[in-house]
Amino acid sequence: MVTDTAILEAVGEVTDPEVPVLTIADLGVLRGLRHEGDEVVVTITPTYSGCPAMDLIRQEVELTLNHLGVDGRVETTLSPAWTTDWMSESGKNKLTEYGIAPPTGRRAVDGPIPLRLSVRCPLCGSPDTTELSRFGSTSCKALWRCNSCREPFDHFKAI
Repeated sequence: MVTDTAILEAVGEVTDPEVPVLTIADLGVLRGLRHEGDEVVVTITPTYSGCPAMDLIRQEVELTLNHLGVDGRVETTLSPAWTTDWMSESGKNKLTEYGIAPPTGRRAVDGPIPLRLSVRCPLCGSPDTTELSRFGSTSCKALWRCNSCREPFDHFKAI
């Protein structure tokens, strides 16, 4: 019999197809595991409700369960809504090493939207950067450019 801890560790290693340096555990997309009779139910929350990567993530989780010999299924939940606050520090470090600026600050739950003064360039570390487009290579990223090294880079938006 496979333990819940072993299942969560194995499933948590499924990577995000849009940002393959991150696992679903790094992202905080993996929300939990429960038992319904003899079946294991793995719960995931998409980074946003229309995320096209979720079908592939679901499939990879199901394959992982099958590989472990576990009778299980994947359940998607939209509530509570995913937030970048759920990302691990390790995941944020992986983003920087990959060349994507991680989300900064904490998401405002209620009230005014916090002002972001700058995003550090993941390539040279300079805070002298400019947002080129609020929409980047995927919906969860924005396109920025470093004014010091002049290189463009993605910034993972704080949600």
